[in-house]
Amino acid sequence: MVDFSLLRKNMVESQVRTSDVTDRRLLRAMLDLPREVFVPEPLRPLAYSGEGVTLGKERALPPPMTTAKLIQLAAIEPTDTVLEIGCATGYGTALLAHLAATVTGLDSDAALTAAAKANVAAVGLTNDDIETGPLADAWPAGAPYDVIVVSGAIPEVPAIYRAQLRDGGRLVAVIADGPVGRAMLFERQGDGWGSRFGFNASAPMLPGFARKPVFAL
Repeated sequence: MVDFSLLRKNMVESQVRTSDVTDRRLLRAMLDLPREVFVPEPLRPLAYSGEGVTLGKERALPPPMTTAKLIQLAAIEPTDTVLEIGCATGYGTALLAHLAATVTGLDSDAALTAAAKANVAAVGLTNDDIETGPLADAWPAGAPYDVIVVSGAIPEVPAIYRAQLRDGGRLVAVIADGPVGRAMLFERQGDGWGSRFGFNASAPMLPGFARKPVFAL
């Protein structure tokens, strides 16, 4: 029988702590939250590997280290209202629910959001809301947000995302056009937009964001 609790502890100690993740609340959440619940049953032995877990349809759960560093970059406060874009099966949403006041998880795949709802309920969290809709539109019904976490790669931040942040709100995302991107922290400053580099990262492109090929004659 697989000892998931031991694998979870080893994941935090060998993958997360060693990657400069120092947020104690986040580390505690990762130790408490059974990641295997958010992985399709045949793949559960891979839940604590250092790689992403493929979910099909070109979707995957990011590696635990990437998820942890991205959430730490967002500096979640206990009073924050958070939107996670690309929630997939709900692992990131559940982690954020341990840290924030309320969290909305958004995905464009109805099968994934159905799984996310069941998974988050299975671990006993109640301060979340899982919605289905186009990722490029974010979720205006819950705006404004203190934090938006984009759980996947996008080539650039859409203006509509910035519009759904409070003044002073933060957004974290992996900005990429190819296999390797940069995790960035953005902050809304009135009508302005500040940014800061976080770390190098790779993540699958979220649905609806792949650039259309340009043909030159």
